[in-house]
Amino acid sequence: MRFTLPELPYSYNALEPYFDEKTMILHHTKHHQNYINNTNAILDSINYQENSIEKLISSLDTIPLDAKKLITLRNNAGGHANHKFFWKCLKPQTKLSGILKNKIETQFKNIDHFKNVFEQTAINHFGSGWIWLLHDKGKLSITSTINQDNPLMEKNTKNFKGYPILCLDLWEHAYYLKYFNNKLDYVKSFWNIVDWNEAINRI
Repeated sequence: MRFTLPELPYSYNALEPYFDEKTMILHHTKHHQNYINNTNAILDSINYQENSIEKLISSLDTIPLDAKKLITLRNNAGGHANHKFFWKCLKPQTKLSGILKNKIETQFKNIDHFKNVFEQTAINHFGSGWIWLLHDKGKLSITSTINQDNPLMEKNTKNFKGYPILCLDLWEHAYYLKYFNNKLDYVKSFWNIVDWNEAINRI
């Protein structure tokens, strides 16, 4: 079974005015689809069977590929995994509440400070990548990854920092049509369309 482009749980214009329709269409149907196509092509070349992208990126070191092709697989399989997760992080008009709100307030003092740490981590990330809210053993953390790396890629190593709760795409293709080089405006807009209900279910 090969990977396919997941349908979005909302229309392309549902996140307006924060994420514009044109960007969403290109991001989903072109960028995400390309990562899937490339991942499938690599796996087909070695007849490798895996229908869970999360399991695949967590066990890249077991896949029989040379170093160069393994990097290509890491980038593209990570691109699919990250975008698949990202689309589910988005939904207008949900509210932060319950256990996640309590954990954020306990560990980050208050919600505004949490948002500021998240925003500054995103702004200080050089180049393309992602920013993540993670949880592990009851604790939350904010981190960023380069390119299409995913925290689960370190699951079986001492560098593992936790399981994703939320993420935001920091690649320019995710925001440049609307926000140009105003990266902070893009990051701040994210708070208006976070699916907090989905995030709570991930703890």
